[in-house]
Amino acid sequence: MPNEQENPQAGSDQARNVEKIILSDGRYRLDAFNFLHEGLARAVKEIHGAKTGQADRDNHISGQKLCESLRDLARERYGLMAPVILRHWGVHGSIDFGQMVYLLIEHGFMRRTEEDSLEDFRDVFDLGDFDTTHSIRLKEDK
Repeated sequence: MPNEQENPQAGSDQARNVEKIILSDGRYRLDAFNFLHEGLARAVKEIHGAKTGQADRDNHISGQKLCESLRDLARERYGLMAPVILRHWGVHGSIDFGQMVYLLIEHGFMRRTEEDSLEDFRDVFDLGDFDTTHSIRLKEDK
């Protein structure tokens, strides 16, 4: 099977197919899947480094590690707005990212090992885990 570098059209066809599945499923916005993809790349880099040319299974990430990476990325990128943005995308907790991953697995766009389970994503975080207790002090008028 040709890779995207040999056939750029193959990559764009796959992206369109993934988008159709996401839109047809309707539970989560496309932005959530783009964020999932970024979080996965981040988790792979954090855990496996910048290895290239390794077999996909050598770069396996557990559901828990993926969710931790997604949580950290959301905190860094969106700060106090992270819960609002994630809810807007249809994500209410880490199990939603698991649902997204398993949707992609079901349609052949991701793979799992025998040890992987949707339960690996449960209760890794929820939106209440994002620190929203910060207060802002305003200068008093003098």
